[in-house]
Amino acid sequence: MTRKFSSTENYVATEDLSLAVNAAITLGRPLLIKGEPGTGKTQLAEEVARSLEAPLYRWHIKSTTKAQQGLYEYDAVSRLRDSQLGDEKVQDISNYIIKGKLWEAFEEDALSVLLIDEIDKADIEFPNDLLLELDKMEFHVYETRETIVAKKRPLVIITSNNEKELPDAFLRRCFFHYIKFPDKETMQQIVAVHYPSIKKDLLDAALNAFFSIREVQGITKKPSTSELLDWLKLLLAEDIPADALHADDSGAIIPKLHGALLKNEQDVHLFERLVFLNKRKQ
Repeated sequence: MTRKFSSTENYVATEDLSLAVNAAITLGRPLLIKGEPGTGKTQLAEEVARSLEAPLYRWHIKSTTKAQQGLYEYDAVSRLRDSQLGDEKVQDISNYIIKGKLWEAFEEDALSVLLIDEIDKADIEFPNDLLLELDKMEFHVYETRETIVAKKRPLVIITSNNEKELPDAFLRRCFFHYIKFPDKETMQQIVAVHYPSIKKDLLDAALNAFFSIREVQGITKKPSTSELLDWLKLLLAEDIPADALHADDSGAIIPKLHGALLKNEQDVHLFERLVFLNKRKQ
């Protein structure tokens, strides 16, 4: 019997997220995960694989990635070169078939996890080109005239940052879950996983500053969970006291080591203007 997924020692999963993972396994459907960048979508696949003791196959998608690459690629250039050199292996075309991540996952005898990471970066036709393979769990290799069928249906986890809409036909075949941005209580649990010995006053001050930044009107890039963890790492390394993070301290609004949280000049300038206006009111 397949084990159920829940929070691990390295990952805090809400009840809804755990239910989504287990529902996808039960239904045999790909799990489509959306959410703000930095909310742990990619890490989810890693933790699910670790929790279920299943091998993980990572397929990171780029703008130039084609669906065929996930199945296999035929290296015609190498075969031509070998034929010119008189190499005997050119007689067997299978020597020039390069297996993709789907093929590798299909060869597993037990449950495996296949991560298709940031699918929205690819061409709009990319999801449609995988419909049959993800639905039927098989594909045909034309060069060798063989059909590859999954020995055991893998758990397919697909992440998206919502950069472009996905086709309806593709969405119908997925179980969908949106990772909501963690509230303060959940964020405390996440921080505790990474920094269990952090002092309460520093954590409280850091979280107050962090969520205040996210709520500022006009900010173009809200800091994410991963950026909060980076910031806390710096605060601990530099031994920054909790008092230095209070916004009402000398009218300072821009937090210490803000480069971990603010990632473009527009947002830095926005906070500099807020500091100026705050000082004028004093």
